[in-house]
Amino acid sequence: MATKNVHEITIKVDGKVWTDAINNAFEKANKEAKIDGFRKGKAPKDVFIKKYGETNLWLDAADMVIEDAYKKMLDENKELEIVVQPEISLKSLTGEYVEFLFTITTRPEVKLGKYKKLGVKKESTEVTKEEVEKALEEMKERYAEVVTKEGKVENKDTAIIDFEGFKDGVAFEGGKGENYSLVIGSNTFIPGFEEQLIGMKKGEERDINVTFPLEYHSEELKGQPVVFKVKVNEIKTTKLPELDKDFFEDLAMEGVDSEETLKVELEKNIKAHKEHHAEEHYLDNIIEKAIENMTVEIPEAMTNEEVDRMLRQYEENLKMQGITLEQFYQFTNADEQALREQMTEEANKRVSSRLLLEEIKKAEKIEITDEDAEKEAEELAKKYQMEKDEFVKLFGGIEMVKYDLEMRKAIEVLKENN
Repeated sequence: MATKNVHEITIKVDGKVWTDAINNAFEKANKEAKIDGFRKGKAPKDVFIKKYGETNLWLDAADMVIEDAYKKMLDENKELEIVVQPEISLKSLTGEYVEFLFTITTRPEVKLGKYKKLGVKKESTEVTKEEVEKALEEMKERYAEVVTKEGKVENKDTAIIDFEGFKDGVAFEGGKGENYSLVIGSNTFIPGFEEQLIGMKKGEERDINVTFPLEYHSEELKGQPVVFKVKVNEIKTTKLPELDKDFFEDLAMEGVDSEETLKVELEKNIKAHKEHHAEEHYLDNIIEKAIENMTVEIPEAMTNEEVDRMLRQYEENLKMQGITLEQFYQFTNADEQALREQMTEEANKRVSSRLLLEEIKKAEKIEITDEDAEKEAEELAKKYQMEKDEFVKLFGGIEMVKYDLEMRKAIEVLKENN
């Protein structure tokens, strides 16, 4: 094979074990076999074979012994650290024996480079007055009230309009709407449409001339000049709240009863967000730097398995939005292969990070006791309001809890020494 971390192991099953498996396969298949002159399950073996052949029996028998062959392969190769699910194929199949070929990928050799005192600096978490003012404006906008206004349409107003589009004097399909709410400046209509509404009054009618973009989906309309007959039925605007007693009561934030105390709270929130982001970015940079100093040849199977995991997670995320993976491929004009290629670089980073932390764990002699793992499982189960046994099962077992703790300790080593 192409890499020294890929091994091919043959496991042979023969003798009584194989004979018994073939007989069991025959008994099972014969119960459903339809053979003239015999009731189901009563046909002699030679008659059954004459009609259906031996190969199918051997294949069924192979399915029956594959699990034991897999266990045998693991028992005979305990010294190998297998890192992905082995691939299994049939190598030979006869009436005397079956041979399975197991293609296994073992953990690659990792040579740690420098991972301490890497000179990585944290981002500044200072909060400026401008950031606080911007957060205050955004908060006021969230509590803003939409009210009907007199006068003319202005940018950021909402115009309630009737419209109908014409090309060469003929109305075109999909170009008509009534009492449509259009936010001016949202750029949801054809370029130039919204700007021409500015200055119109309630009840006013106007012809608006625009040209459809060249990339428009309709062949009939792309790049074509059209006229929209528009009438403004109503104009609405956003009224920002006053920072008065009523506003702070509605806000219901503890200790916040004035613009000054609100700004203090906003500054705290921005600071916390920046510190969280800076901490994540800092750790990412440390890991990236340590990986650059590390020497490892990542087996393709490890990357592929990580891509599989990412793909399953991506599918779950789409499901939560009510979209299937097949629909996603249709919307994006892509396929699974294209998505896998997009994920490969990130998958390699994740595998590299895992190998780095595992090697640091060895180098730093990090050990987690069973007691520590049990205590951690108990605390996490409480946090997620679950029974401990249920949590441990979902987490993948107490060994996975222990592994997670080991990796977190390795991360702490990285942070403390940088």
